[in-house]
Amino acid sequence: MPKTIEFLFDVGSPTTYLAHKRLPGIAARTGAAVDYVPVLLGGIFKATGNASPVMVPAKGQWMSTDMGRFADRHDIMLRPNPNFPINTLTMQRMLTGMKGEPEFAKLADTLFNAMWESPRNLGDPAELVAVLTAAGFDAEALLALAQTPEAKGKLVAATEDAVTRGAFGAPTFFVDGAMYFGQDRLDWVEAAVA
Repeated sequence: MPKTIEFLFDVGSPTTYLAHKRLPGIAARTGAAVDYVPVLLGGIFKATGNASPVMVPAKGQWMSTDMGRFADRHDIMLRPNPNFPINTLTMQRMLTGMKGEPEFAKLADTLFNAMWESPRNLGDPAELVAVLTAAGFDAEALLALAQTPEAKGKLVAATEDAVTRGAFGAPTFFVDGAMYFGQDRLDWVEAAVA
């Protein structure tokens, strides 16, 4: 019976973007399903006392080089976003509200690509609306969805659940209850579902 990869993600994370681009290949090779679970990375950091690696200059510089190596190795376009870090709260709420809908995958792709392929300042509401509209979405409807108590509550709950289960950053993956952290652990994730 095919296994499921739970993919805890925030579109504001470049390493999570790399995982997003690699997961379809893993799913195709193994038959695994991928369950995209929007979480708020800033909320995870706050709850766990963690911080972005870019907050440590030497680590941030190394991470940039390392991500470039992974992008090259897997033929993924990755461009630094000059507006990083970007507050992703509205986007993660949109994704939470759209989870289970036919357009969910397209929305995730649109936001990831606008963040890390053709870097846009998605923290600017006008830029976010422009990106969503260009992709064929009703941007105003998505912004309204992001403000609903249901979307807000589900994102908070998913983020709290992630922390309870041991997550301290993104991307985080769960397979059969086992946790794997970081896009550089995707080989282990693939082995777990193969």
